[in-house]
Amino acid sequence: MKCLLVFDHLNDVVYTKYDEKFSQHIRDFAAQQGFVNPENSDVVVDDNVLVQIFSPIITSQRIMNCQFGNSYTSIQCEGGLNMCFDEYMGYLFVSVAQEDIHSIKKYINICITVVRYLCGPDVCQLKVCEKRAAAATRLIDSWVHLQNNDQAVFVEAVEQLIVNSDVSSVTLQILRKSVDKLISSIDCSKIHAMVLVNNKFLSLYSSQNAKELSAPDILFATIVSQSSATKFEQTTYKVDSLQVLLAGSDQNPCCLAHVVHVIPICEGINLLYLLEVGNLAISSSLYEAFFHLHTMQLVQIQKDVDTLRPAFENLDLAMKRLNDALKKNKNNTIEYSAKQLIKKWDIIRKKYLDFLKTTSDEALLRAETLALGLLENLKQLLSLMAVDDKILTSTRNQTAEVAKIVSEKLNSYNEFLKVKSIRNFTLGSRDSLTINKYLEEFPGLVHFLYVDRVSHRVTAPTLDFSADETNRLTKNKIWAMIKFSRNHLQEGNLSLMWKDTIFNYAYFVWFEDTSGTPMKPLVYPTNSSKALPLPGLLGSDFYRKLKEVCFPKMSSAKIRCYELFCVHLGLVTASCVLEHTRRLAATIWELRGLKAHPIDLL
Repeated sequence: MKCLLVFDHLNDVVYTKYDEKFSQHIRDFAAQQGFVNPENSDVVVDDNVLVQIFSPIITSQRIMNCQFGNSYTSIQCEGGLNMCFDEYMGYLFVSVAQEDIHSIKKYINICITVVRYLCGPDVCQLKVCEKRAAAATRLIDSWVHLQNNDQAVFVEAVEQLIVNSDVSSVTLQILRKSVDKLISSIDCSKIHAMVLVNNKFLSLYSSQNAKELSAPDILFATIVSQSSATKFEQTTYKVDSLQVLLAGSDQNPCCLAHVVHVIPICEGINLLYLLEVGNLAISSSLYEAFFHLHTMQLVQIQKDVDTLRPAFENLDLAMKRLNDALKKNKNNTIEYSAKQLIKKWDIIRKKYLDFLKTTSDEALLRAETLALGLLENLKQLLSLMAVDDKILTSTRNQTAEVAKIVSEKLNSYNEFLKVKSIRNFTLGSRDSLTINKYLEEFPGLVHFLYVDRVSHRVTAPTLDFSADETNRLTKNKIWAMIKFSRNHLQEGNLSLMWKDTIFNYAYFVWFEDTSGTPMKPLVYPTNSSKALPLPGLLGSDFYRKLKEVCFPKMSSAKIRCYELFCVHLGLVTASCVLEHTRRLAATIWELRGLKAHPIDLL
């Protein structure tokens, strides 16, 4: 049983996604409570019934959050049924499932990430646009499939398909020429071209001045690629198109509009073009304005001047930046909406200033009322800055044409690339060194995952899921190891060793400076774990925030973070496991082709 429900500030349903077990459970419960006629309990559950059932607990949760700042994030029920809550831009995401709390929280976290990429800060788009809601459902299903079958996605990292320099260079040149050709035929000069081979990252080329794709953006592109309905056909190049608002980084969030075209150029090989059609300055300041307006709506309920003042100052600064960005942008389409927005803000700003000076309830009430209209103006501006469907269709044909050229030029490499993606074994600068040969130097080592949390790239032996034995034993053990490690990392534990009846497991997180010298945390995160997000990358960069906690007052950009998972046979001693992990960290560059420095994990 599993569901996702999204409610707005009035407790109305914005979006639903649930399986048949949940649907049947709700129908039975609604009949018991008298919300529906028991004789008609087999009808489809409508939103009104969901509102009746969930409103009391949602209202309670909002009161705890807004008035006391102490909302509950989960509820454990009888029979293994659990409920989790999370909030984004004033919308409450609720998930009920027969799973553990950590898994449900991760699911909600990913759902919010998908919604952010599709709708930006305007979650209500899920209700007013069926196409957007359908895309959200498809992408969430895609993530569920990948995290159940792809170890790189499960650890929220990008697996690089490491090929020799000649293949890398040829692929990059092909992509560059295709982007140049595409730029000459469409009205867009900022384009990214990417090749994924069975969800593994092969190559990326970005045109000049295009905003750099972050690691979360690349990982999200993998999910988009997996979700495509479009399959490879020998004679045609079908294009699956989607509008997204790339999220940027934690430090510089935005809602920058892109068109994504996914074209299968061979069975298992997808070519992606991301066309940047938004304005970065407006997108960043617009997202900032949404965020700080939402914060204001939360704190003004308490009517506390000391709490309200910094929130107002942040919103005022965000609106000033947005105004400056709008003035510099010569776009007649948004000119009227921009003027109305700034005009309304000037009135609201005076009301807030009146309250801060006089603590007049009337001034605050007036500001609150007007702020609802300001939110609608922000939504309208976001809509005007989003992708027009005409752009999706008008660029599709040209994209198919350049994809055909890329396919023809990569054709001689296709089989090689697909084999590599299945067994990503001949790696790095030493062609004779395979990952299997490398593992022979570590007797008793069954599997490992080495993740560079600077670039969020993972290096690991490929798992063959076609074998039943691998699925039944090794895969389940590895997935359980990662999940167990994540739960303890969330509590601030940076090193773990444990064993079961079959295997020994080890997990380490460590830090280095830019020269490769080991760094011990100045503050251990055990007592700060509640301030950290869920471990991962898509919802929020956990590792950047971990560095901020462990090394306060130091720039996180100057600190490198790495993590290592190891599985050994149960007979291997703890001292041998430690010796292997040190050697792995020191020599992994032989596989990856990048020199690393030896470190002491403990």
